[in-house]
Amino acid sequence: MTELPFRPFPDDAAILRVGQGLLDHSLPRAEWTHEAHLAATTWLVRDRPDIAIDAEIATIIRSYNVAVGGVNDDTQGYHDTITRAYLSGVQAHVAARPSGESLVACVNALLGSPAGRRDWPLHFYSRDRLFSVAARRGFIPPDLASLPGPC
Repeated sequence: MTELPFRPFPDDAAILRVGQGLLDHSLPRAEWTHEAHLAATTWLVRDRPDIAIDAEIATIIRSYNVAVGGVNDDTQGYHDTITRAYLSGVQAHVAARPSGESLVACVNALLGSPAGRRDWPLHFYSRDRLFSVAARRGFIPPDLASLPGPC
């Protein structure tokens, strides 16, 4: 049996736990994985219209990082350009999914797609540009190709 390149979520409840844990800072830091980032963002985009995701995502993640003992500086913690690149991918993914689809099916489809890969932003950004301090501090536009959704 071939191992998946990502850890799929077993059900909607597991995704809700991650999303709520991000918002209320109860998610253990060790569980804030790449998959958790994408699952929580998908839940926020899809199921939380009360949250203005484009305006609030930076504050949500920065405050979570600090609450669990992390630091947001020039070398670690919140990275605005990576976050906003993935947010554009999540928004495009959610918009293309069938209405009525379960949250877990939507999230696992994203994780299994090119937009769910850890290197996905490098399709749009050169490595030096993406991993620059300027890109961490604030959104900078891509230099290789346009992102699929709003930024």
